[in-house]
Amino acid sequence: MKVILQQDVKGHGKRGQLVNVSDGYARNFLFPKKLAVPATADNMNKMVMQDKAKKAQMEAEKAEAQAISAKLKDVVVKIPAKAGAGGRLFGAVTSKEVSEALQEQFGITIAKAKIVQDEPIKSYGAYQLKCKLGYEITGTLHVEVVEG
Repeated sequence: MKVILQQDVKGHGKRGQLVNVSDGYARNFLFPKKLAVPATADNMNKMVMQDKAKKAQMEAEKAEAQAISAKLKDVVVKIPAKAGAGGRLFGAVTSKEVSEALQEQFGITIAKAKIVQDEPIKSYGAYQLKCKLGYEITGTLHVEVVEG
């Protein structure tokens, strides 16, 4: 019997695959646990439509990531901070602060987890941070820590 898997089934296939299994296995295990549905014309069409929608969504997200990457090239985020003697900051500038400043100053939203800091920012100056935007697209964010 041909079935369309709704979830990954060990030894048979991944979610969304069309597989051939025995009738008893399908009726007694896969269907009651909602791991698969019969491969009828209606279900096949529904699967194709879901695949198209998923691909379109991925393309839209990839285009959005590329657009954000292009915007970041022209942006310099200024973060005011207080420092003691010798220009060393009290604490450090975190990716959360960078994300919030980017949102306030330019209206670009990037999650703090996507901003990569090799070492913490602990003094005044200009820095370049990498942003992992998804789909193997990265952007360079220019940050300037100023006296505040």
